[in-house]
Amino acid sequence: MSEGEEFTAETRRRGAERRRLWSPRLRASAVSLGWLLAATPVLGGGDAQRGAMVFAMAGGCGCHTASEGPVGAGGRELPTPFGTFYGSNITPDRETGIGAWSDDEIVTAIREGRRRDGSIEAPVMPYYLYAGMSDTDVRDLVAYLRGLPPVARVVPPARVTLPLPRLAYRAWRWLYAPALTPPASAPDDPVARGRYWVDHVAICGDCHTPRNRLGAPDAALYLAGTDDGPDGKPVPNITPDKATGIGKWAENHYVGLLRAGRLPNFDNIQGLMVEVIEGVAGGAGYKDLPENELRSLAKYLKTVPPVRHEVGE
Repeated sequence: MSEGEEFTAETRRRGAERRRLWSPRLRASAVSLGWLLAATPVLGGGDAQRGAMVFAMAGGCGCHTASEGPVGAGGRELPTPFGTFYGSNITPDRETGIGAWSDDEIVTAIREGRRRDGSIEAPVMPYYLYAGMSDTDVRDLVAYLRGLPPVARVVPPARVTLPLPRLAYRAWRWLYAPALTPPASAPDDPVARGRYWVDHVAICGDCHTPRNRLGAPDAALYLAGTDDGPDGKPVPNITPDKATGIGKWAENHYVGLLRAGRLPNFDNIQGLMVEVIEGVAGGAGYKDLPENELRSLAKYLKTVPPVRHEVGE
């Protein structure tokens, strides 16, 4: 064997030895990487058709639509004790809406109240409730918003009465917005599903739960109504208390209300709840939801602890 052949043979022997030593390590690393990737949630693109249902369950995201429309183009005035805010433009217009935002940026704004520049939204945007929206539902909602007609509308800046508002929003978040781990998808059990819809998509407590002096929901009066709801109007007690709530209602009464705005006494509801059911400016609302989803809401509301809390007319 020549010197060159001896060198080649030795090189091959050493290469085989290195492969023998490293192969188990590479296999172990590959297995570890596989487990890591499997354990890391990856939110893919959503289903816009199903997102229409999530949008309807969210009352057509009515705060983002002015009474004259267009849907999602923002500009709706939202008066609060801390100033007047305006619903943002959530159409896919690239200059004035969310057209230039990534899906992740939109999801972060919905569930964490964090803007693209890292600042925190005012809690008039109930991100602390949407924080529990499932990965599937929030992605589907984003896909639906992408399909709205883009509208170029510049929304007026908020007129805030708080000193150092951005710092105040961060302090409020620290005090009243505990971190939630959203589920991958909505529960299947009807009662659990109803609770999920009520708390994290329809966010019924945003209007039906009284707030303390700092604007945080009062957990002791969960869904028990308030004399000082949106626009300063009373909002009814929807706990199953028989004296002050809706404890005498049958499941079909709930569905009739959510589908057509019809009360058990055949009267019609008034106020902002009409918009939640009918949608704003031709947008979607509860009326567009499948009946099984409305029944899940009803089944859950019948299990809520009754709270005796009289709300004025």
